[in-house]
Amino acid sequence: MEVTDGAPRAPRRVRSATESLLAIALGLEACLVFFVTLTVYGLRVLDPVAAFVGGGALLVLLVLTTRLVRYPWGVGLGWLLQVVLIATGILVPIMYVIGAGFAAIWVFCFIKGRSLDRAKAAVTSQGSTS
Repeated sequence: MEVTDGAPRAPRRVRSATESLLAIALGLEACLVFFVTLTVYGLRVLDPVAAFVGGGALLVLLVLTTRLVRYPWGVGLGWLLQVVLIATGILVPIMYVIGAGFAAIWVFCFIKGRSLDRAKAAVTSQGSTS
């Protein structure tokens, strides 16, 4: 345990590259959902209550999932949220394109993060055998 300012603290958990990249992607998607919610309200696509409750719920779910991607089921929830984000194209058709773009970012972060984690594990195991 580390001691800082007289108070003991547990060491911080090391986040994997996959976890960090996926959390960043979900955070950016949460920002997007905020603006999409305002757009849905401004265009009067939905009743204001439905627009803000639905958009707020999706935004909170995205933010919470940034903390849950450390678990395999959290990554699965992230994949489901990609489908939900694309499905918002039902309300605002351009979201099919924007949602697909963000889903592509998610896929890239997933693949690249796993690749970086494998490379780090190989270097770590190689260093411990020397």
